[in-house]
Amino acid sequence: MNILHTDIYRFSIPMHPFTIATGTMHYAQNIFIRIHTDAGYYGVGECSAFPMIAGETQATCFEMAKDFAALWKGKPALDIAARMNELHAFTAFNATAKSAFDMALYDLSARAAGQPLYKFLGGKNRLLETDLTIGIDSPENMAAKATLFKKDGVRIIKVKLGKDGKEDIERIKKIRAAIGNEILLRIDANQGWDFDEAIHALQQLAPYNIQFCEQPMRHWHDERLPELRRSVPIKIMADESVFNHHDARRLIAARACDYINIKFAKSGGILEAIKIDALCKGNNIPCMMGGMLESRIALTAFAHFALAHDNIIFYDMDTCLLGHTADPTTGGVQFKGYFLATPETPGLGADADPSFLRNCEKITI
Repeated sequence: MNILHTDIYRFSIPMHPFTIATGTMHYAQNIFIRIHTDAGYYGVGECSAFPMIAGETQATCFEMAKDFAALWKGKPALDIAARMNELHAFTAFNATAKSAFDMALYDLSARAAGQPLYKFLGGKNRLLETDLTIGIDSPENMAAKATLFKKDGVRIIKVKLGKDGKEDIERIKKIRAAIGNEILLRIDANQGWDFDEAIHALQQLAPYNIQFCEQPMRHWHDERLPELRRSVPIKIMADESVFNHHDARRLIAARACDYINIKFAKSGGILEAIKIDALCKGNNIPCMMGGMLESRIALTAFAHFALAHDNIIFYDMDTCLLGHTADPTTGGVQFKGYFLATPETPGLGADADPSFLRNCEKITI
C-alpha cells in the first residue's frame, strides 16, 4: 500500500473562550489530513495546536504538513516506524503536526488488517469515563460551573488553576463546598506556580481530597519536582514536562512524579506514545490519556489507544466538550453521558463531515 497524495485542511473549530494559566484559546487551531493510497482508501489524522504548550500554531502545522506530505509521496504506508523516522530526520520537534500523520498511518494499518484500531493495538473494547474541565475564572463562577456539572451527572471534575496560588486555594474551597465530597477532583496548574507557590497551595489543598495535581511548575524547574513531590501530600502528574519517552525516563529516574499525562500533540502520535506508556508501566507509573482541543476524530484515536494500554487508568478526554460550538465529525466515539463508546468499524472509525470541510482551506500534496 503506497501513498499517492495527502489532503491537508485548516480545521478551525469555533468555540467559547477557554482559559488556562498560560493563556486563552478562542477557537480550536486544528489540522485535518487524509492520506490517500493505491489501495483505494485513505487514512485520517487530526492534530490540535496549542501554542502556549507545544509552541506550534495552526499556521505552522499547516506549513509543516505540506513538507511531510511531500516526503511521503510514493512511500509504503504500512511501515509506520520508517515513515515517522523520515519526519524526525527532516525536522526536530513539531510533535503536534507529526501526530496527525502518525494517526493517519495507524488508521490505514488497522483498516488494512480489517480491525478497529484498539484491536489492532491489542486492546479490548469497554466504556471509558472522562472527567470534565473547568477553565480559570473567579472562584464563585468556577463553583457555580462545578455545581452545574454535578447536576448533569459529571463524577470527575478537573479544575484549571495556576493564575494565583492564594486565589487558587479559594477556588478549590468554594468548589468543594458547592459539590460536596463524592465528586473526584483533579487540579491542573499548567506550569503556573513557582516552587514556593506550589508548596503552599498543595499543602493547603490537602484537606480537599484532590486526586492529583498536574504540572505545578514550569518544565524548566523539573530539577525541583522531586523535592516538591516529597514535600506535599497530593500526588504529582507530569504533563508539559514529558513530551517523549526520553523525558519520561528522566523524570522517572529522578522520582519526580507519580503519574504521567500522555498526549499525542506532545508525543508526535501513537508510535511514541506506546514507548512512553511501556516505560511508565515498567516503572509502576500509571498514565492518563489527555488531549488539547481536538474534535471527536482525534478523540476517537485517544480512546482506541487507551483501550489498548491498561497502564492508562485516568481519562481526560473532554477535548470537544470544552466549548466547541460545532461538531465536524462523522462516526467516531459517542458520549453516553460522560462515558465514551468506541466504534467497532475498521481503523479509526471517524472522519470529517463533508459539509464542514467545504468551508475549510485545503491543499493537496
